[in-house]
Amino acid sequence: MHLSLARRIWKHLPAAVRESSIGVTFGRHLHGLVQRHSERRQSFGTFFLRNRAEMKLICRLLSERPQGSDLDLCFLACSKGAELYSMLWALRSARPDLSIRVHAVDISPEILEFAKAGVYTLPASNRPSGAGPENGLTHIALNTWIDQNAPLFERVTTNELEAMCDVQGGQAAIKPWLTEGITWLVGDAGTPAMIEAIGPQDIVIANRFLCHMSPDAAEGCLRNIAQLVRPGGYLFVSGVDLDVRTRVAQQMSWEPVTEMMRELHDGDPSIRKGWPTEYWGLEPFSESRPDWKIRYASVFRIDLAATSVPDASIFVSAVSNTAVASI
Repeated sequence: MHLSLARRIWKHLPAAVRESSIGVTFGRHLHGLVQRHSERRQSFGTFFLRNRAEMKLICRLLSERPQGSDLDLCFLACSKGAELYSMLWALRSARPDLSIRVHAVDISPEILEFAKAGVYTLPASNRPSGAGPENGLTHIALNTWIDQNAPLFERVTTNELEAMCDVQGGQAAIKPWLTEGITWLVGDAGTPAMIEAIGPQDIVIANRFLCHMSPDAAEGCLRNIAQLVRPGGYLFVSGVDLDVRTRVAQQMSWEPVTEMMRELHDGDPSIRKGWPTEYWGLEPFSESRPDWKIRYASVFRIDLAATSVPDASIFVSAVSNTAVASI
């Protein structure tokens, strides 16, 4: 009853009141109630070019990497592949000299196969003029739209779409130069077996899936994920309960990357708009908090990550750039 009443009050507050210090305090109270009482579930909803600030920062962080060097990148909960391909488009466009080896991981075999195929149905507004009707696209259309509250390509311009995809007949297929060097793995990011299967990574991207776990499960998973990062490497971890991320970052002595911090925090409008009435919503950025540099950082440099790998019995089949393996 208290949660229902608080939701109604928030709904009727004027925007000026919501944005005031009193409104933000009430919003935090409401969001805490929502987080405690909401049923959490994993979602495959995503977007191409979801957070442009993330893409800009990762290119900046790699700008001083030696010419022609290797880069090991792991993308956890890759879902439909939209954010993975977006990141690779940004990186390979900015640094075509790098040899990027990618591990793309998701817990769902079906959605991983869909991401690996890299073919999506376009909404009518994204289709070239004269494109014919869809035929035999039921499976592709279903997976393109699953858990979407807006089109997958909503945040992409026509030029960007054509740079990433071959567009024909109402479909967009990821260009081959973006699919190279990817090892597709079915796995659970919370299991020690994943660490042994993948090995140390220069960059680990673990965005927008930990919020769908209970706080205890998310904290355990986050600590496990940190072991994937090679000392001196970077962990991207947005879309997680801020109390969980702050606690783990402080206890494990992660170094927050403060460059573009606010831009990254506000870079995904759908998550920011979800606060405080959705458990996955993201609270407003505030420098008035004493812990703000840790709390609002979504990228960390991991110098003290554990380098030992837990013993695990694991089987990985056919890990290649065209195979889907199991962890």
